[in-house]
Amino acid sequence: MTSTAPWRLRRLDIVSDAQIDQLAGVLIDCVEGGASVSFMHPLAYERAAAFWRGVAQGVAAGERVLLAAEDAQGICGTVQLILAQPENQPHRADLAKMLVHRRARSQGLGEALMRAAEHAARDAGKTLLVLDTITGSTADRLYERLGWERVGEIPDYALMPQGGLRGTTVFYRRLA
Repeated sequence: MTSTAPWRLRRLDIVSDAQIDQLAGVLIDCVEGGASVSFMHPLAYERAAAFWRGVAQGVAAGERVLLAAEDAQGICGTVQLILAQPENQPHRADLAKMLVHRRARSQGLGEALMRAAEHAARDAGKTLLVLDTITGSTADRLYERLGWERVGEIPDYALMPQGGLRGTTVFYRRLA
């Protein structure tokens, strides 16, 4: 992140109710904007907040890393690392729910979140990251540009928030 960025990134080790409220707002905005991130449109605030309360429990238990970007209006982006993996995969983490509010897009925030997540994964001793994203999406192109390796596509993997099946592309990145 450069000093001229309109946001700042930080790791949330404890997630407050106010942060859950803001994270729910980011999730709702992304779903309203058509992002396929496990939820259908319309996404009720209560459902979004419940999701983030579950994430907060995982953060508190040390099972997840939660990174957030804040601008003058509050949280505008986030990404997670799921550290808790089966015992035969202690070297790996899943990168999940990279979300950027529509007000903060096209400012380099997605790339900054990804770089911060990779750094946090290294700090946690992880040497391999995996993720999936909608094939042909802006995120798909971002991950490829950042050097993630494309594994392949699974057709008709998930419904888009307003309906219609789309494929997902699976990526990995070695950190060693």
